[in-house]
Amino acid sequence: MIKFDKQEFKIVRELIRNPRISDNQISKRTGVPVMSVNRKRKKLEEEDLIRYYTSVNHQEEGTNIFKARELYIIKFKIGLTREVFLSKLENDKELLAFSAEHISESFIGEKDGRLALMTIVDAKSEPELVESFNGKIIPNLKKNLGEDAITEVITMRINIPIRLHHNYLPRFNTDKGKIKDTWLDDWIFVE
Repeated sequence: MIKFDKQEFKIVRELIRNPRISDNQISKRTGVPVMSVNRKRKKLEEEDLIRYYTSVNHQEEGTNIFKARELYIIKFKIGLTREVFLSKLENDKELLAFSAEHISESFIGEKDGRLALMTIVDAKSEPELVESFNGKIIPNLKKNLGEDAITEVITMRINIPIRLHHNYLPRFNTDKGKIKDTWLDDWIFVE
């Protein structure tokens, strides 16, 4: 287990608060010398301990492109491993390209002792959502993993995001791409 030192903890908290913050600003806010901020930030990035993402809000309150969103849990047959699944996915460029537009998040997990894929699919309409899932995702999975690969599908309609990446509550603590200044440091999870 990796534990952040006191300076790294302060640096990471400031990056969570505002991912676009400069090293100079971090130094001013934390009292950590700017050269230390720069060195430690680079080290944390190189070790893949911190990551940066840009997320475009395509839901109703954003660009309003996607009006339908569904969580699908796809349970696979016994014997299918993570390694096999990931290698098949990595080699299917068509599915990866399709995924960028329609799949906002995906996770591999386990359900009832079997490999499961949890994926959030976005679409412009409910009919397009069903078409995307049944016309693209399922056929691609069967093509790559076998016709009998899928044993069960569970679905749930998704409406409003509440919490993202531990610290971001879009309706409550974020404004213009960063955590509001009124949000207390003690409420930001770093550990």
